[in-house]
Amino acid sequence: MDIRKLQRVIVDALEDVKAQDIKVYNTRAQSDLFDRVVIASGTSNRQTKALAWRVAQQVKAAGGEILAVEGEATGEWVLVDAGDAVVHIMQPAIRSYYRLEEIWGDKPVRMKLGTTASRRAKEDDA
Repeated sequence: MDIRKLQRVIVDALEDVKAQDIKVYNTRAQSDLFDRVVIASGTSNRQTKALAWRVAQQVKAAGGEILAVEGEATGEWVLVDAGDAVVHIMQPAIRSYYRLEEIWGDKPVRMKLGTTASRRAKEDDA
């Protein structure tokens, strides 16, 4: 799957379950293992688990592959490995402690964020 399509599927899935503070970073120059890191926050263990489940479900539905999902037991920090993109879904306290943006934040990817439903409605009208 094209990396732009993969990152769009991931961001849309995160928005569907109301993730907060979604950031996408281009990591091609930093790692040979993946091209994108997506970081998002969930407000509770239940929401972080739901976000991870939705991302995995939507990536598979779009024809992508999920290599692993880790951290579901506690839900404080759930990692979804979608091959070319790695998704970190964290509760705000965990996110501010580990500050992954400082590690991967060299090249933010500009993406239009907003409510997925309104964007889909505009696309359907076009």
